[in-house]
Amino acid sequence: MSAVIVLNTDNTALHTVSVKHAIKMLVREVAVVEESRVGASIGPYPWPVVLRLIRYVKTTFLYAAAPTWSKRGVLRRDQHRCAFCGTAADTVDHLVPQSRGGANTWLNTVAACTRCNNVKADRTPAEASMPLRRAPSVPTWREAYHRRT
Repeated sequence: MSAVIVLNTDNTALHTVSVKHAIKMLVREVAVVEESRVGASIGPYPWPVVLRLIRYVKTTFLYAAAPTWSKRGVLRRDQHRCAFCGTAADTVDHLVPQSRGGANTWLNTVAACTRCNNVKADRTPAEASMPLRRAPSVPTWREAYHRRT
């Protein structure tokens, strides 16, 4: 099956969907056919090539600077892998410990397993001789959205 382009009400391209999904959108009346194949139809509907949504879909969150920090977000960003040993992570560790003024920020926190978190304790990774496997980064909305686990 070919892909169908979905446009927002302001004619900006949002994404593509399958023809089957496009027909479902037409049945639910959330979109209208903007362009179709000449002479081709699927039941009572023309074969869609381009759909336009009926209501505007706000997409600015996809392009905003960065999502708000959260423990779940840090685990998702690091793919639930410990930044120190690479095993499954279930906690979040502060690179500059909170006892020393470390904040809850994307660049100061990494996912960590309970063992590594306890070994590091209230020290920095350098003081604990525990190098990071990967430096922390600030994810974009698009990265945070697509890394669902």
